[in-house]
Amino acid sequence: GKKDFQQLAIIRQMVIDLSLPIEIIGVATERANDGLALSSRNGYLTPAERAKAPALYQILQQLKASIIAGNHNYRALEQQAKTQLTAAGFVPDYVNISNQHSLTLAVDATEPKVILAAAKLGSTRLIDNLEL
Repeated sequence: GKKDFQQLAIIRQMVIDLSLPIEIIGVATERANDGLALSSRNGYLTPAERAKAPALYQILQQLKASIIAGNHNYRALEQQAKTQLTAAGFVPDYVNISNQHSLTLAVDATEPKVILAAAKLGSTRLIDNLEL
């Protein structure tokens, strides 16, 4: 979750600061045909929840489209996405528009960004991300 992303940012910075001979390689998220990120936790979804689950990715795509269209009110966009998730039956944990490198909340329109999200659907906590 959010803590996982923060720990990843710390590890990344440690690798850089300590000049460790480690290369961190990001890869694209594998997805089902309907866009749901593939994860073992998807097996905990009921059939009805599995049918709703792709809405998480769809909402992230809408958020990305808004940013690309020029909306840089990131905190308002995050809140709007949480509201949409709630309306779709999720219990949002977080939706953050963050700097791709530090994972701190994005504030500058020119910095490279990633959208990070976690939300419960039933008893299953789903996470996803989308780079800009």
